[in-house]
Amino acid sequence: MNITFLELIVLGLATFRFTRLLVFDKITAFIRNAFIMEIEDIDENGEKAIYLVAKSGMIRGFIGELLSCYWCTGIWSSIILYVLYVTAPVIAVPIIVVLAISGLGAIIETIIQRWL
Repeated sequence: MNITFLELIVLGLATFRFTRLLVFDKITAFIRNAFIMEIEDIDENGEKAIYLVAKSGMIRGFIGELLSCYWCTGIWSSIILYVLYVTAPVIAVPIIVVLAISGLGAIIETIIQRWL
């Protein structure tokens, strides 16, 4: 299936936001906590660093590794959104549009915060 340039941009923004939602946002921490452990460490300068470690188990470990890698999750997020878009557009389009609008808003907010 061919997609237009506009569809590509919208799907790209939706993928960006969906990936951040899964990997970083507090609202989805309960999902990550089932698969990832956060390990805190203090370096020699006294600064705290947090490391993400996948929990043990074949499936749990795989999902944990996936959720600890922004790039990996981004690929799977794009596959999920695209397949949903192609197979069930009535369900997918509202979700994708909301994610895309949210992603664009996040980008704009980041730019504004850096200028202030």
